[in-house]
Amino acid sequence: MTRAALRRVWGLVYRHLALYRRSWPRVLELMYWPILQMLVWGFVTSWLAGMQGNPAGVAAGLLLGGVLLWEVALRSQMGFSISFLEEIWSRNLGHVFVSPLRPRELVAGLACMSVIRVVVGVLPAVGLAWLLYHFGLFAMGPVVVAFFAALLLMGWAVALGVTSLILRYGAGAEALAWSVLFGLTPFSAVFYPVAVLPAWLQPVALALPAAHVFEGMRTALLEGRIAWGHLAAAFALDAAWLVLMGWVFLRQFQAARVRGALLNIGE
Repeated sequence: MTRAALRRVWGLVYRHLALYRRSWPRVLELMYWPILQMLVWGFVTSWLAGMQGNPAGVAAGLLLGGVLLWEVALRSQMGFSISFLEEIWSRNLGHVFVSPLRPRELVAGLACMSVIRVVVGVLPAVGLAWLLYHFGLFAMGPVVVAFFAALLLMGWAVALGVTSLILRYGAGAEALAWSVLFGLTPFSAVFYPVAVLPAWLQPVALALPAAHVFEGMRTALLEGRIAWGHLAAAFALDAAWLVLMGWVFLRQFQAARVRGALLNIGE
């Protein structure tokens, strides 16, 4: 990416950062749901850990680890999608593309905002989990960084699909920015192994990068080793999802430009 392109990406990122700099409720909202989820599930895990027998304590760690890692995917997807919606709500999307900004630079800027929102939203919850419940997510070792990266990429892929639907259907698809990943939760093996699912649903789950991440998390917590096969599958699926959703996004963006929808989308 050229220096001029980086300046355009930074301009888009700065435009969104300025909103948070002047609005503490926006910053609070980033941390609110991850911390609330962690507190609710933390109390559940404390109860499980207090039950007789070691398996309850192990289950508690698996549940809390699943909650914290799943928030990475959720915040990644929402951070990307909501930053795009901010441009629509402020009727700024048409103005953005009067500038030399290119679609891929828009995607890069939204991805940068997604990373910032994940860091601000999830890391405080991870810290509180350690302080309140003595659960250290990073106790699994450096592989946690790979888990974070795989879920972050999945969030971007889903967000590209959501923004494509918004470009195609307008305001009618905006609700998907909050709901689409929640719909994938039952098939992502966040709180239970893929083997628990019916046999006909297991191939669906294994087509999701998140299922491989959480299978790898359980292997790391229960057996103390890295499941390289699951980790490789997660990144391979991420790459396939990103290529497919990137192609769909560019197609829908070009169609919206031809229809003139960039100026009146959301109306």
